[in-house]
Amino acid sequence: MKIFDVVIIYKLYLYTIIVKYSSKTEMKLKYISTRGQAPSIGFEEVLLAGLASDGGLYVPESYPEFSKEQIRAMRSLSYADLAAQIMAPFTQGCLDMQDLTEVSHQAYKNFSHTAVAPLKQVNDNLWVMELYHGPTLAFKDYAMQVVGRMFDKVLKRNNKRVTIVGATSGDTGSAAIEACKVCENLNIFILHPYKRISEVQRRQMTTTISPNVFNIALEGTFDDCQSIVKSLFADDVFHARHQLSAVNSINWARIMVQIVYYFRAALALGAPDREVSFAVPTGNFGNIFAGYVAKRMGLPIKQLILGSNENDILPRFLETGVMQKRQVKPSISPSMDIQVSSNFERLLFEVLDRNAQEVSRLMENFKYEENYSVPPEALNKINSLFSGLRCTDRETKDEIEKVYKMSGEILDPHSAIGFAAAEKHARKDIPCIVLATADPAKFPQPVHQATGVVPKLPEELSDLMTRRESFTVLPNKLESIKYFIETSNRKV
Repeated sequence: MKIFDVVIIYKLYLYTIIVKYSSKTEMKLKYISTRGQAPSIGFEEVLLAGLASDGGLYVPESYPEFSKEQIRAMRSLSYADLAAQIMAPFTQGCLDMQDLTEVSHQAYKNFSHTAVAPLKQVNDNLWVMELYHGPTLAFKDYAMQVVGRMFDKVLKRNNKRVTIVGATSGDTGSAAIEACKVCENLNIFILHPYKRISEVQRRQMTTTISPNVFNIALEGTFDDCQSIVKSLFADDVFHARHQLSAVNSINWARIMVQIVYYFRAALALGAPDREVSFAVPTGNFGNIFAGYVAKRMGLPIKQLILGSNENDILPRFLETGVMQKRQVKPSISPSMDIQVSSNFERLLFEVLDRNAQEVSRLMENFKYEENYSVPPEALNKINSLFSGLRCTDRETKDEIEKVYKMSGEILDPHSAIGFAAAEKHARKDIPCIVLATADPAKFPQPVHQATGVVPKLPEELSDLMTRRESFTVLPNKLESIKYFIETSNRKV
């Protein structure tokens, strides 16, 4: 049999698998709020709304599941084609397979590594997946480059305009701005905590000079930025007047696209016929929640291990069942300087058997009393899959040095925490993939202190430190942010 014939037969087989799956999911997937008071809506509305009108987060009414046969058929797909396959069940009625394939190929064509998300073996059962080969050198690019193009496509198709408002602890903002700066039908406002992110992270946002891009340096923490964004969405009049939309991981579309690299890594190591585990540095819980969804979709994930810095609200919760907010401590891993992990609400919704009323009660408790606790049975469900580790700055630098001496791999401070978490909790009989979430060049000082090496920025960013910046420093007051958005939107 000729190679050409084999290719045709395989493509027909793959098409049969897709049709077989599609026939089971002809009904358009709907999304519901974790707090139960917002109407169920389709993917287009979820994409454009971001946050539910009742303050909750959108999740699918049910999670699509792939069979082992379907997952095996994905092994030979390119990263872009795999992305289209994974997203298709979630976007019914809005973006079809042709749309998704076009968007994915556009999103990933200029990533700096041909594999898009390369996987490297570090020792017998430990692997690292480099998620920093996008335009802003962080894992946020993998979702944002797709989501930005989805916004553009949907807005142009419907002749709509939106105002995107987002908060960043370092990487989301630059990825969002990079993805949205050429979109004609939106303005984007990004809040970052003033003097609490690395200079490279800040400059990647503030040196993008475009008439639809507005950078706000808030005199507060990331949690303050996130709180203001949520308050803007909760203001029905302001929300409607400016057609607010979100690109933070509170937007389900972000979670959806991040599921892809879990599938990619697991497939490379033998899934669905081999179990795998993942170690993920996380602050807002969005990246690791995508792994939870991947497991719900049929990927054989044994463990999800989270790494945290001294802002250890998540490891403390795993130990005690109590979510308790404390003061944010600045660290060398600033993207995790968070005490309010917004996406945890989605997991809470699932382990409380989708009891939206109870989730709403707990979130209100957290808002006013800065703590809540879950019953033992819910904590047991969470601990059956998740484990966690906290690292001090000193321990983080020690881990960077240790991994560098052991393997020659240079890790940024966030990825190093994920690595330490894997070494602590990963089972020795199951391969564990550490998600490396940022290029070490974004954090040159702690990397140099740990290794003696000064990581260099890619050639296209070599002049970053001399580019002109544009941002506005504003007080930590909701009314100040509202006024800035009002007046800026009128000028555009």
